[in-house]
Amino acid sequence: MKRWARELGFDAAQIGDADLGAAAETGLAAWLEAGHHGEMDYMAAHGAKRARPAELVPGTRRVISLRMNYRPPAAKPSEAVLADGEAAFVSRYALGRDYHKVLRNRIQKLAERIEAEIGAHGYRAFVDSAPVLEVEAAARAGLGWRGKHTLLLSREHGSFFFLGELFTDLPLPIDPPLPQEHCGRCTRCIDVCPTQAIVAPYRVDARRCVSYLTIELKGAIPEELRPLIGNRVYGCDDCQLTCPWNRFAVDSAEADFAVRNGLDDVSLAELFGWDEAAFKTRLAGTAIFRIGHERWLRNLAVGLGNAPTTPAVVAALQSRRDDASALVREHVAWALERHGQT
Repeated sequence: MKRWARELGFDAAQIGDADLGAAAETGLAAWLEAGHHGEMDYMAAHGAKRARPAELVPGTRRVISLRMNYRPPAAKPSEAVLADGEAAFVSRYALGRDYHKVLRNRIQKLAERIEAEIGAHGYRAFVDSAPVLEVEAAARAGLGWRGKHTLLLSREHGSFFFLGELFTDLPLPIDPPLPQEHCGRCTRCIDVCPTQAIVAPYRVDARRCVSYLTIELKGAIPEELRPLIGNRVYGCDDCQLTCPWNRFAVDSAEADFAVRNGLDDVSLAELFGWDEAAFKTRLAGTAIFRIGHERWLRNLAVGLGNAPTTPAVVAALQSRRDDASALVREHVAWALERHGQT
């Protein structure tokens, strides 16, 4: 099965038990109780089922966790984009095709390959789209350990990878978890977070996280957090970029994750000029598409508000001063005020 997974483009596959342990359930409950999930009500909707795969999919005995590297090899260096105030930074995972589609298709093919070998079996594929504690499942299967930024870390591959799961009722042999984690006393991810969203080791307050603010949040971005977002218009990679283990990160060999539409090296003003038709045409099939044009403009307005005051930046903002969307107008007005424009 592991060989078949590699043949399908996965970089690793490990098998874990369906019992994720009491610690996972307790940690989830505490995180939800603190309100750290923000508007992500779906995180609470299934309650303890997230930590109990056999309750989510009755009959589940094992969880096959799969890893696929996503960092595109030809992308402009992230540090260079972040340092250019007029450029738009898009999280590296979103530069290519929507990973949900890529991984789900491959996991389904893996399940069908298993079925062709042994006959019908109960299974269900997951890719960040259902109540699954994917990092916990992957850690228990030995794919890596949970870093202090809450992402899965691998000594050999860092953290620039996607995770997917195949729940199965097959009594497969279980891979042991790693004997220890390897973050030690390092706090680089905590220290570098632009909004200080990592409120404690292994605990993220999503309400402050740039990824949440630019992707999950549907309404206005809290004004006090806008200046801290900088030019990050879709997601944030800072905690990964600073992590020492990512010196071992491996670029993706998957063509679907190659950069599309030049999003690794494009100005905020240029993207702000896209109308809705251009947005839909150019970003169809990407992860960005799901936030919609309105929130995309909201994010870009914040980025332009944090950009250097140049004629191009001010002109871009002025062009949408009277935008049809109240959400966009609010963020444009804030951005123009930042540039001394009333």
